[in-house]
Amino acid sequence: MAGTRASKSASGRRAYRRIVAKFGTNLLTSGTDQLDTETMAGLVRQVAALHGREIEVIVVTSGSIAAGRHRLGGSAGATSASRRKGTASRQVLASVGQSHLMHIYDGLFAEHGLVAAQTLLTRRDLADRVGYLNARNTLLQLLDLGAVPVVNENDAVALDEIEEVRIGDNDSLSALVTNLVDADLLVIATDTGGLYTADPRRQPDAELISCVEKITTEIESLADDSATRHGVGGMITKLQAAKLATAGGADVVIAGGHEPELLERLIAGESVGTIFPATTDRLESRKRWMLAGLAARGKIVVDAGAANALISRGKSLLPAGAREVSGRFDRGDTVSICDEEGRRFAIGITNYSREDAAQILGVRSDRIAKLLGHEYGAELVHRNNLVLV
Repeated sequence: MAGTRASKSASGRRAYRRIVAKFGTNLLTSGTDQLDTETMAGLVRQVAALHGREIEVIVVTSGSIAAGRHRLGGSAGATSASRRKGTASRQVLASVGQSHLMHIYDGLFAEHGLVAAQTLLTRRDLADRVGYLNARNTLLQLLDLGAVPVVNENDAVALDEIEEVRIGDNDSLSALVTNLVDADLLVIATDTGGLYTADPRRQPDAELISCVEKITTEIESLADDSATRHGVGGMITKLQAAKLATAGGADVVIAGGHEPELLERLIAGESVGTIFPATTDRLESRKRWMLAGLAARGKIVVDAGAANALISRGKSLLPAGAREVSGRFDRGDTVSICDEEGRRFAIGITNYSREDAAQILGVRSDRIAKLLGHEYGAELVHRNNLVLV
């Protein structure tokens, strides 16, 4: 389960030239009710130091809601809004806080001669292939211009009730951005030191796990999925982000954001926190978009034999191995592929609509044309249009 970072470095760990650094709410507020500008200044200083070494950095930041809560805390209307727990309250707080948050970042980066470029994203922006490419091009052009993109979810318009709009937490957003821009490394800087054998806040003798080669159910069981004091996600969302980013070809580190010179030490190959090495070589852009799973319109459940063929032997998904379809999808849409226990293990672009797929479940490919009256290929999902998660 655990390993060492040193052996990986000794074997020739790749140099990181583009990284995504995610700063969570509890880190930026130091566990208080307002932004800690001293902590933010230290993080910005580290980003600037890497920039000076021609290492590109994209910041994914939380903190807009916390900033809004603080800014509005003195008025009676704000107090009433802060007490509401619905989405509308979060939108109001984010609307006020986002400008304050960016004002602080803008000033701190300006002290180092750098320009902070606000980028607000929603699930809808990344689910659409054209929107995905537009977001990618914008971020890459900002990097080319020497700016530091500061990315946040657009909480002012993203609703929990509208699944197609909201990403949900900035851990997931940081992994999506990592794949979006072909980053080499994702650093999730948090208020804990990494992944431990138990919650160190409750069990002082818990041990830090320095390296996780694969995120298994055993590893996931170590995560405390309770929400943090002011943030949205806990360790489980960070593991989910690590799984997504490593599957896209990036290394991931979860480490304490208050560690001195954290980013520079990681770039130098020092072991800090928990590293999750990339589980695959760099994927092409289309497959990274598929891997995000944001555009999935439906689900195909397959039997154990088909799952094994896809995972272990690199095969296409044939109708014979499919057992169930759900959702609304047409030919050319992205679908989730799950085993019989409901675990999603792949994403793919289907050759057939839901209605057609339902008619050819479990049949041999040579019977497709007879059953449907037409044929778009022998596969439900071709291997070239499939990516494992």
